[in-house]
Amino acid sequence: MPVPSQRLALAIAASAAQAVASAQPSEASEAATPIGAQVVAGLQAAPLLPRITVSAKGYRAADLDTPASAVIVGREQILDRGAANVGDALRGEPGLAVASDGAQGANPVIRGLKRESIVLQVDGMRLNSAQPAGAVASFMSLGLAERVEVIKGPASVLYGTGALGGVIDVQLPQAELGSGTEGRAQLLADSASRGWRGAGVVRMGNDQVAAMAGVAALHADDYEAPGGRVDRTGYDSLSAIGQLRVRLGAGQTLRASLQSHQDDDVAYPGSTRPHPSPAVGTTTVYSPEQRRELAELGWNLSADGATPWSLDARLYRQQVARQIFSRGNALGGAPGRDIAQTRVRFDTDGLGLRAQWRPHPAHQLAAGVDAWRMEASPTRLVGQPPSFALMPNNPFDDGRIEALGAFVQDDMVAGDWRVLAGLRADRVRGRAASIANGTVTDGLARSDSAVSGQLGVVWEAAPGLRPYANLARGFRAGEMRERFEASPRADGFYYVGNPQIRPETATQLELGVKGERLGLQYQLAAYVNRIDDYITGRDVSGAPGSNRCPPAFTATCKETVNLGQATIRGIEGWLRWQAAPGHWLTAAASALRGTNEDLDEPLFQMPADEISIGWEGTIAPGWRADATLRAVRRQDRVAAVFARGTENPTAGFATADLGVVWQATSRHRLRVALKNLADKAYHEHLADGVSGQETPAPGRSLQVSWSGSF
Repeated sequence: MPVPSQRLALAIAASAAQAVASAQPSEASEAATPIGAQVVAGLQAAPLLPRITVSAKGYRAADLDTPASAVIVGREQILDRGAANVGDALRGEPGLAVASDGAQGANPVIRGLKRESIVLQVDGMRLNSAQPAGAVASFMSLGLAERVEVIKGPASVLYGTGALGGVIDVQLPQAELGSGTEGRAQLLADSASRGWRGAGVVRMGNDQVAAMAGVAALHADDYEAPGGRVDRTGYDSLSAIGQLRVRLGAGQTLRASLQSHQDDDVAYPGSTRPHPSPAVGTTTVYSPEQRRELAELGWNLSADGATPWSLDARLYRQQVARQIFSRGNALGGAPGRDIAQTRVRFDTDGLGLRAQWRPHPAHQLAAGVDAWRMEASPTRLVGQPPSFALMPNNPFDDGRIEALGAFVQDDMVAGDWRVLAGLRADRVRGRAASIANGTVTDGLARSDSAVSGQLGVVWEAAPGLRPYANLARGFRAGEMRERFEASPRADGFYYVGNPQIRPETATQLELGVKGERLGLQYQLAAYVNRIDDYITGRDVSGAPGSNRCPPAFTATCKETVNLGQATIRGIEGWLRWQAAPGHWLTAAASALRGTNEDLDEPLFQMPADEISIGWEGTIAPGWRADATLRAVRRQDRVAAVFARGTENPTAGFATADLGVVWQATSRHRLRVALKNLADKAYHEHLADGVSGQETPAPGRSLQVSWSGSF
């Protein structure tokens, strides 16, 4: 019998077959009316469309009026980049990096802070689950996304615990009342993985009822790198989404949404590490199957008039189920056999209530309450020497994290000034019935309270010149694995959890300037982020009995601890300039420095400095071309003392991409692209792997994609 995700996918595919999918308005067409054509050096420039964000303030707002740094990647950009996951889509954006342990496991990193310090959302609902390997950001099909928004810097006022580094919101298509019938579809094939992926969405609606359905699939074989095929990088995915929206009366709508995603045969080659036992050789983490199911029920009430307001309420339940196995590559002969098997399901129940009100033309108020509870009871079998027969060794039982928060925010306008002020209070509680296979039952509960705040200001000093400043405070309470789990991890260490780990807090000051004028869009920002009680894994490897790890792992042991203080400083910027009619130049750059203040050395695993430049232009009627060069500097600022030799310098590299687009009709578009044109051998600094044996990035790849709307 098909699993729930497959049943949902097949049902949606059947309905989608009745009408081939058609594109929603693009990111640009969804924005407000164009500012208007400007003249550059006597040449007529194309209109600039203002960038619109939803995640920065919790509602649609112009980026120019927002005292924060945002990255916005639309559906067309996702397809042009050939991105299979969120990490791929954001690679090369200023202030962002990617931590990866395989083809599927590409986790976005915001200003040096990784997945635990980032809130990932799908349509505004938190996708939170503790992940030992792979990328939680890949538990969805990017082919169905309309756009991806990233807000950089502490964002706990709106998003609560975890938003130390920022928030990533993946926005899927919505059912729209009065939309009629329309659809979109897209296909992509690439030579590096000999793979393909496709997606389709159909929407139907009148003034009273609207429906949306979408399905996406992906198949990838092991990809080709300059040194040859990279084993265990192939996998398969299947996704489906659906939504029904009904008008209940004047200003009232009800919506019901379903999301489903399944990955099969995913491995994480970056997790391959030597095992203490010669009989085992090395181990590699892999997932035969992993699934995510989400159901949401929402209600919206809004009213226009002199003081317009709206109220939105939602209930949702999300289940993330994974098989996380570790294979002893030399155990029992080729292809080896499992030395550990973990099966876990993270169940998250959430609710949210948000209100907006404009009591005065100079004030836009927002307030809300949200709560969620995540539960898990992993079951684990671990091989015991000398036979390595699998025996029960459950990391924890009845683990639970509960969070409750409330916020208020005011968006104020005073002449050429705009001020954004917000305040939030949160309470987070974590507990477990037992840990360490039931041997520890005391001291497993902890509750923490926190207050987060933001004060930002934007000044329209002149047309095209808007300086801004933003002071924000965020916090993050420990997640389940940091609190409760004692087990081997993908980096080759055995980790000992800490149920009494303190929350970490971040205070960031950001100064910047942004603007749009005369064919030019740009932003430049500098920031300092001080993190207190920084949560990390500290290497405490030593002789037997010197740490809390089991005897077989005392030489590769880490404990979850709070550092006193860490500081991250950085500068980043981007611009888009119309150099001539139909021709655009782009540039982006970022550099940051992280410091472990306790040890007075570089912070562990900080991204390298990088810069990218690009061109896009019309080369013939109906034809456009583009080229991008990305240069990444050598990263030799490593945590020598803290990492104890496990973080090595990474060589610099440069890659070039070329693409040509044929707009066959206004509704059909064909693109041919060459990625990594020079077949450069490289890996990102944040790629997992034994020093000197990190998983290489894909080599030269020919990508062919088609997208159409009907």
